Amino acid sequence: MSSVNVVIVDDSPFQISILTDLLTESGFNVIGSASSLEEVIEVTKTLKPNLVTMDMTIPGTDGLECTRAIHKIDPNVKVIVVSSMMDEEIVRKAKKNRVSGYVQKPVDSEEITLLINRVMANEELFLELEGLYSKVFKEALLDLFNKLTKTVPEVTEENNIDVEKSSRGISVVLGIIGKCSGRMIFDMSFETAENISKILLKRDPKNSEEILNVMGEISNMAAGNACSMMNKKNKIFGLRVAPPTIFHGESINISKAELETTYTAEVKTAFGDMSINVGFGRGDDEWMSSI
Repeated sequence: MSSVNVVIVDDSPFQISILTDLLTESGFNVIGSASSLEEVIEVTKTLKPNLVTMDMTIPGTDGLECTRAIHKIDPNVKVIVVSSMMDEEIVRKAKKNRVSGYVQKPVDSEEITLLINRVMANEELFLELEGLYSKVFKEALLDLFNKLTKTVPEVTEENNIDVEKSSRGISVVLGIIGKCSGRMIFDMSFETAENISKILLKRDPKNSEEILNVMGEISNMAAGNACSMMNKKNKIFGLRVAPPTIFHGESINISKAELETTYTAEVKTAFGDMSINVGFGRGDDEWMSSI
């Protein structure tokens, strides 16, 4: 990632000094500071920062008015609020005013460094994810089956073609949240799901709801393990898994995803065939810390 030029907005010389030292030690270029709306406008016009850290309480104004003034000059400047105050109302207003991040004072060096890197990450990060995710998600799935069933599935017919498909009968969909967001779909027949459930429960499933719950948990573990592996490779990804949504029945179609990269594979297990589909988009720039 290229160097990031930062301006600090705060009415406290003490806080400006602390943030300057902290950000400089973390490798960022602190090119100036401001403590009023007029100074904010001036430094934005003259210094042209990539990112501004913004206190919420500024004499004669506030951090949100200063943020609006910055974006009126240059809408591409990222603003991260650094404030001792944090509540739902402030966060809601900050999001509405296109704030890219929020850190509470006293500032933790690792927290703000990670947040700035996430906010400023762009094409380089997406290309890194694009080169990693298919291998990682496949590895996570194979490892999970090995641990749970002592079997290793065979992955076949791998491709990056995004097309609409007909479900085998059960589709487990999990949203993936992060700097690059996406989703994962596990699809299988009811018979395959029942066979897997019997092995894991060590008995016959009580009903179809129990089978669906088992498959939802397996899918959640596979996606969660994959996201953890991705985050270990680069913590800026910050990937997290949303709870699964399960669709089941006849005539279910898996629609074409509106994503920028997809990976699909057939998975032959000892219990029946499945398929996995994972896709990602570039996501947006909102990264609210500690919320």
